Amino acid sequence: SYPSDFVTFSPPAPQELPGFYYDSEKNRYFRLLPGHNNYNPLTKESIQHKAMECKRLRLLEEEEKQKKKTTRAGLNSPVLFQKRQLGLLSSTSYCRLVHELKVNCMQRRKIEIHSPDSSVAGTNNFKIIVADVACERIFTVNDVEHGGCKYGIINLSGLGKESLTVEMYDNLYFTNRKVNSVCWASLTHPDSHLCLMGIAETPGCASLLPASLFSSTNPGDRPGMLCSFKISTAWSCAWCLNPQADNCFSTGLTRRVLVTNVVTGHRQTFGTSSDVLAQQFARQTPVLYNGCRSGEIFSIDVRQRNRKGQSWKAIRLFHGSAVTSIHLMEAEHYLMAADMAGKIKLWDLRTTKCVKQYQGHHNEYAILPLHVNEEEGLLTAVGQDCYTRIWSLQDAHLLRSIPSPHPSSKDAIPSVVFSSRLGGRRGVPGLLMAVKQDLYHFSYI
Repeated sequence: SYPSDFVTFSPPAPQELPGFYYDSEKNRYFRLLPGHNNYNPLTKESIQHKAMECKRLRLLEEEEKQKKKTTRAGLNSPVLFQKRQLGLLSSTSYCRLVHELKVNCMQRRKIEIHSPDSSVAGTNNFKIIVADVACERIFTVNDVEHGGCKYGIINLSGLGKESLTVEMYDNLYFTNRKVNSVCWASLTHPDSHLCLMGIAETPGCASLLPASLFSSTNPGDRPGMLCSFKISTAWSCAWCLNPQADNCFSTGLTRRVLVTNVVTGHRQTFGTSSDVLAQQFARQTPVLYNGCRSGEIFSIDVRQRNRKGQSWKAIRLFHGSAVTSIHLMEAEHYLMAADMAGKIKLWDLRTTKCVKQYQGHHNEYAILPLHVNEEEGLLTAVGQDCYTRIWSLQDAHLLRSIPSPHPSSKDAIPSVVFSSRLGGRRGVPGLLMAVKQDLYHFSYI
């Protein structure tokens, strides 16, 4: 008689040997030590980079073939519509789940950038893109070959057309300053100016520029800078929209916070024990939230007057690593924060407790922003590994990881903007991604 069942044995997993690397494709070990393999030098970094590049190319290929899985089991348009018709889903839940479906089906298309100066468009690498409140324009910071940065504004009105083109306007006067942080400012009207923080030479520089500097009108009609002053190295900035601190912006510096009224020139200084890497003002109260290199997050009521020895810190939260980005939620009861350990946490400001964590973000040392879209129920963040990840705000479920169209590197981390109204009220929905010299639109249909 023969046994009815046969036992199969899988070969043992290769062991890690100090100084050697096991190549699964060639089924052999290679020496990692320098000088012993001149024809095929290997390091742990190069091996990891090769593996990441293979994964990126595979994911890009799958996206091109539209091999996509649903974000959740059983989640598809007919089922959602049926549940909505039967009253099993509220309007809010239905809209949130529809947004999840759309995010999962976004397809990448390259945008053609036009500029009045044809020698300028597409010649420098994008470093930062920041959309105005209406998502009609994006302010761009581009690295230039000879050092420093070039600034410009891209009009998104062309995104609604089949050609998928945008107009980019530059102002080449401001080219020698390396920008660490930028935000839109509402001085004479919504999003009328731009706050820029960074390094000129030594020390740093803070500037408030009119957005009208970047236009196709007669250069002689353009206004100059409203505000510009030297400071120590600036890490972050924020504009206040609360009327009790009107016309004020804040600058996060090395171990201090500087709040400036751009009309009166009055300044307040708040000393801190660490560099301030992230900032945001509340809208309902004149309170400024700050995220520090030490991992501390604290708030300041800017109505306080400078008194020696007074403690400025109100709410205090703590991360285990440097806080790189903060976002105050619309009701101002919750605050989202990301750090250099790749942790993204949602804090309840009333109890000072962490209520949610969003897993999968990758960061080790970079100052990377968070993008929160409460209306769509989505959180977006680009990791140091150059992947753009999108989560559900509701339950912290990772909906999608988008590989960069370019090979991953320190100088090629994408900068993104997400909105369901790119180009204004009647604009097209989707994700904008700027990487290297290219701008991409992920259509949100």
